This record gives sequence, C-alpha cells and structure tokens, in this order.
Amino acid sequence: MTITIKNDFIFEEEIKKSRFICHLKRVTSEEEARDFITSIKKQHHKANHNVSTSTIGEHQEIQRSSDDGEPSGTAGVPMLEILKKRELTNLVAVVTRYFGGIKLGAGGLIRAYAGSVNHAIDAVGLVKIVEQTQLDLHMDYGLFDNVSRYLATAGLAIADSVFTDKVVISVFADTADIEDLKLDLIEQFHGKLELTVGDKKLVEVAI
Repeated sequence: MTITIKNDFIFEEEIKKSRFICHLKRVTSEEEARDFITSIKKQHHKANHNVSTSTIGEHQEIQRSSDDGEPSGTAGVPMLEILKKRELTNLVAVVTRYFGGIKLGAGGLIRAYAGSVNHAIDAVGLVKIVEQTQLDLHMDYGLFDNVSRYLATAGLAIADSVFTDKVVISVFADTADIEDLKLDLIEQFHGKLELTVGDKKLVEVAI
C-alpha cells in the first residue's frame, strides 16, 4: 500500500509579504520528478527560489531535496520531512518563493516552506493505493442469497455475477487479505464454494 496526493495541486499563501506557491505532482520516477522541477523553474524563472523535494517508491526508497539558494537546511529538508512524516510517496513538491522584502530568518524559512507543503497536502487530500485481487465464487443457486449477505456484511461489493447451471460471483478484495477471506468463506459455507483467484488491480481509496 502506498499513500499519495489525490491529484496534482497548487496552493498559494503570503507570509510577511513573500509569496509562496506550492506545486504538488504525482510521479513514478526520478526522471519525471526532475522534469517537473525543471518545468516549474522555467515557469517561475523570475522567482527568487524554487525549492524542491520528492519521495519515490513504495517505502520512500528515493528521497531528494534542494534548497535552491536558500540557507542550507532551511527549505528543502523541512519540506522532505513533511513528506516523510506523513508517509507520502510518488510525489514531488516545489515551493516557489517571490521575496517580499522582509527576511524571515532560519526558523521562519523552515516554518514557511514546511507549512506551505503541509497546507497544500491538507487542501488537496490523500489517497491510499491498494492492490486488490479478483476472487470468483462458484456456487449452487441455493447459496446465492446467503453468500450475497456475507459479502455485503464484509463490505465487499459484487463486481460481476454470471448465472448459468451455477452462479459465479466475482469480488475484489485487498490482496493482503485474500487468503484469510478464502479460509473464512470455506469455513462459513462448509466447503460448498469453489474459489478461483483472478487478476490483480490497483485501487485508489480516499483517506
């Protein structure tokens, strides 16, 4: 399971007359992240700074940050710490700063850059990306109502159902739970179901 932003997003705020614009984008590779950072730098080439950070991989295996001219440790790293703390990945954040004439100091810069990313994440919302596996349940007609009730109680939606000489119900369940689900179905229906495992897919669930 990975957690990332719901969609690409731009958030803007003013802090002591400096304008901070946070750009968030979902990515799947370092190259994609670099290309996005480059595009923001071109778009905001008149800005004083375009500070960036990214985390990529299911467990944030790749982590990058750049202060882009701000004092070392006051911008990129605080932004990265927000992504790490919130366990977000496959995400690049670029905070563009147009200086407003008032210096913020090291502490002020850390709060501004980290806060800009935090506020943008809160505003856009998050999703978890879960791998699910198809499970086909083959049964006699007499079991259909009871199995349907079981699935509804378990919070599993019927993806498809086919009625021939038997009934086949297809559901998708989290891959991590599929073995436990199979065992429970066998126990609940005393081995009267034939279970076959099908394809996998990735599903986004709002959190």
